[in-house]
Amino acid sequence: MLTPETRRADFPSIEGKAYLNTAAEGIPPLPAREALNHYFEHKSLGMECRDHLFAEYDTCRQRAANVLGFEEEEIAFCSSSSEAYNLLATAIAPESADEIVITDLEFPAGATPWLSLPGNPTVHLWKNRDGMLELDDLAALLSERTRLVQVSLVSFLTGYRIPWAPLRDLVRERAPQAILSVDVTQAAGRIVLDCQDADCLIGSTYKWLLGTHGGAVVAVPRTSSEKVTARAGGWYHLVNAFDADRFTRVEPKPGADSFAVGMPSFPAIYALSASLDYLDSIGIEAIAAHADPIVARLHEGLAELGIKTMSPFQPDASSGIVSFQHQRDEEIHAALLAENIHVMHQAGRLRISIHGYNQADDIDRLLGSLRSTLR
Repeated sequence: MLTPETRRADFPSIEGKAYLNTAAEGIPPLPAREALNHYFEHKSLGMECRDHLFAEYDTCRQRAANVLGFEEEEIAFCSSSSEAYNLLATAIAPESADEIVITDLEFPAGATPWLSLPGNPTVHLWKNRDGMLELDDLAALLSERTRLVQVSLVSFLTGYRIPWAPLRDLVRERAPQAILSVDVTQAAGRIVLDCQDADCLIGSTYKWLLGTHGGAVVAVPRTSSEKVTARAGGWYHLVNAFDADRFTRVEPKPGADSFAVGMPSFPAIYALSASLDYLDSIGIEAIAAHADPIVARLHEGLAELGIKTMSPFQPDASSGIVSFQHQRDEEIHAALLAENIHVMHQAGRLRISIHGYNQADDIDRLLGSLRSTLR
C-alpha cells in the first residue's frame, strides 16, 4: 500500500490514475474481494452458513477493536452511520429541557437526528471561524442541561481535525452529564485515533477503512455502556429476544451490543474484516507517517498557487482531507478529470483526500494540472 509496487499489487484498479477521493469512496484491497467470495461460498451452504457468518462477525469485532483501540466487547456494527446515530438518539432520548450541541462542520448523519426528535430539545450550533472550531465558542454553549455534544474528529467538509484532549476536558468540566459522541468516519483507518475516551464513536466503513457499503462501526467504552444503550426493537441486540416475556418487555444488551439491532450485514462484515486485517498488518501509524508529508506538500503547493484552503494546515494534527473553494471550480475539475486525477467536486468546493495508497507523484500531477489551468 505504501509503495508503488505494493499499491500496484493490492489496488490494481487505481493503476495509472491519481485517485484522491477516499473521503468519498475508499478503494478496497484485493483481500476484500476474496472475502466477499468467501461470503458467497458460505451463504450458499444454506442454514449451515451461520456458523461461518457469526464466526466472521466475531473476527471482525476483534480486528476492529485492534485497529480502533478498544476491547472486542466494546465494538458493534450497524448498516450505516445514519442508522447508528438514530439508535444513539434512542439511548439519549432528550426532552424539551435538554440541550444538544452540534457543529457546522458535521456530516448530516451526525447532525440531523437531533433536529427531528419528539422531545424537541434545544439544539445549539457550534460554528467554525475561518475553518476552525474555537473552544471558547463551545464553552458558551455548555451547561448542566447539555445532554449531548456531537463532533467529528475530522470534518468531511474541510478536513479540520479537532483538538481532542482540550475539547474532552472542557465538556467534562462544563457539562458533566453530557454524552460526548464523535464521528470518526473521516479519521479511522487514516490517522491514529486519540478519542477512545469519548462515550460513543461512530464511523462508516467504506471510506478510509477500505470496506464496502452496508457497514458502520460503533464503539462504546465499557465505562459508558449504561448511559449509551440503544432502546429499539429488533432481536439480535436483545437479552430476552426469545424468552417467554418477549411480548411484554424489551431488555437490550448494554453498550455497543445494543446497536446491533438485527441480522448483521454479513457481506459488509466479511469485506471489512479483510480490510481491517490488511490495515492492521501495515499499521495506522505507518500510514499516517507516509501520508502526512504528502498532505503537507499539497498545502505548500496550494499556497504557492495563491489558493487558500477551507481550514488551515495543522502540522501536528494533520488529516487526510484538504478542501478549497475557487471561482473556476468547474473548469479546474474538468481539467483534473481529463488528466485522470480524481477529487471530489461539490457546490463550488474541491476536496482532495490522501490515503496510504497515494504517492507524492499524485500531488505533483494535481498541482501541475492546477498550475496549467490557472495560468
